[in-house]
Amino acid sequence: MSVLNGYEPQVVFHYFEELNKIPRGTYNCQAVSDYCLKFAKDLGLDAKQDETLNVIVKKLGTVGYENAKPVILQGHLDMVCEKTPESTHDFEKDGIEMYVEDGFVKAKDTTLGADNGIAVAYIMALLAAKDIPHPPLEVLLTADEETGMSGAMGIDMTQFAGTNLINLDSEEEGIITAGCAGGVRGEYQIDIRREAYSGTTFKIKIHGLLGGHSGSDIHLQRGNAHKMMGRLLDFLRTDIDLRLVSVDGGSKDNVISTISEALVVFPENERTALIEKVAKMKAIWLDEFMGDEPGLCVEALEVSERAFEPMTKESGDRVIDVMFGIPNGPMGFSRKLKGLTETSMNTGVFSTSTQQVTGKVLIRSSVESKIEEMKALVKTVVKGLTGATVNYHDQYPAWQFRPESELRDVLVKEYENLFGKTPEVSTIHAGLECGLFVGKNPALDCVSIGPEMFDVHSVNERLSIASTETTWKYLQSILKNLR
Repeated sequence: MSVLNGYEPQVVFHYFEELNKIPRGTYNCQAVSDYCLKFAKDLGLDAKQDETLNVIVKKLGTVGYENAKPVILQGHLDMVCEKTPESTHDFEKDGIEMYVEDGFVKAKDTTLGADNGIAVAYIMALLAAKDIPHPPLEVLLTADEETGMSGAMGIDMTQFAGTNLINLDSEEEGIITAGCAGGVRGEYQIDIRREAYSGTTFKIKIHGLLGGHSGSDIHLQRGNAHKMMGRLLDFLRTDIDLRLVSVDGGSKDNVISTISEALVVFPENERTALIEKVAKMKAIWLDEFMGDEPGLCVEALEVSERAFEPMTKESGDRVIDVMFGIPNGPMGFSRKLKGLTETSMNTGVFSTSTQQVTGKVLIRSSVESKIEEMKALVKTVVKGLTGATVNYHDQYPAWQFRPESELRDVLVKEYENLFGKTPEVSTIHAGLECGLFVGKNPALDCVSIGPEMFDVHSVNERLSIASTETTWKYLQSILKNLR
C-alpha cells in the first residue's frame, strides 16, 4: 500500500517511494544503480552504468529546445543508514518504512533517505515526462557520495557536453547554493594492553541526542556523545579507580554521534560515588544545553558479563585522554559570509577490539589551508596523547564561489517570477560533489537547490511535502527558461 499516494507532486513521490523500497546505503548501491539504469533503458533513453556504479542518462530536448545547450542534472544514489537503538531494521535487505505527519514525510526509527533520494525521484519524473519542456538533459546519478564521494571521484566528465550543472542535493528551499566546504576523513588506532582486574562492571550509556549532519548542523552545537563520554570518563576517574574495558558508538564519521557506550570496572565500594557523579554530570549537561537536547539520557547500569578484560590503567587513560582532548565542533567562522561555519571537526565513531581502539573523524573547511592546519592539529593531539598515527583519506576540494554565473542568474530570476521574492545565494559548510566536478571540468557553471529537509543523517530526518511540490514547480520553470 502506498503511503504517499495522493500527495503532490504525485509522480515525484511515486518514484521516491519506489526508491525507498531498495536498500541503498553507501557501498550498497548495486541494486539501486541497476534499477535506475533499467528504468532509463525501458524509456528508450541513452543510458549506461560505469564501473563505480554511477548511472549516466541522456534525453533529447523537447520541441523547440532541440538545439539548446544541454543541462546536467545530478544527484546521488546512496543514503546514510542510521537507526534508533531499539530498531530491528536491516539496511542490507529492508526498505524504508515511511509515514506522513504534520506535513512531513518521515521514517519509522531510521533515516528517511530523502538525502538524496528525492533528487533521484525528481530526475526520474523528468526523464519519464512527455509534457514538460526542457533542453537536452544529461543526468548523472552518482554512487557512494556519503562516505568518500567515490562515484564523483571516478566519473569521467568528458562524456558530458553541457556546462550548466544543477545539483539537487541541497536541503533548504529558497536558498541557491553556489559553493561548499572541502573535507578529509581521518582514522587512527590506539594500541591498548589488558590485564585481569576484579571489580564491579557498569555500562555507561549516553544516548537520546538529536545528532544530525556533521556539516549542515555542526553550527547548532548539538551534543556529540563521544565528546560527552570523554568528559564524563575524565570526571569519573578523578575520584574513582576506574578501568576502561571498551568504548563504542557511531557508525559514520559524517554524523554527529547520538550514542556512546563505555564499559568500566571499578571497586564495589565506589559504586555510590560513580552513580552520583554520573547523575551530577547529567545535571550539568541539562543546564548547559538549556533545553536544546530534551531527549538526553545518561545511564549507568551494572552488567554481569563483558567481552574483554579491562585495559591497564595506562591504556585506559590514553583512550580517555584522546576522547576528552580531541577537538570537535565549529573551529572557525567565515570572515566573508556572516554566520557561516568555515572550519569544523567531527568525531563520529569509536570502536574497541581486543588490542585497539579506533577513532574516525571528518574535517571540513572552505579554506584549503585550514584543512591542512586541522589535519596537523588532530595528528599532533592524537600522537601526543596516545602515540597513534592518524591516517587521512578521501580528501575532496572545496567548491569555490563563482562571482559571475549565468546559470545562477536564471535561477534567481525564475524564483522571483514564481514566488515574488528574491532567493538567498549562499555557500554551505557541508560537502557537495560540485567541487570534484569543477575540478575535472573548470568550465562548469554549477548551482545546487532542493526542498526543505531537516535533521538529515539522523533518525529525525524529515522532508516537507509542500516544499517538495514547490521545488518541483521551480525546477520545471528553470528548465523551461534555459535555452
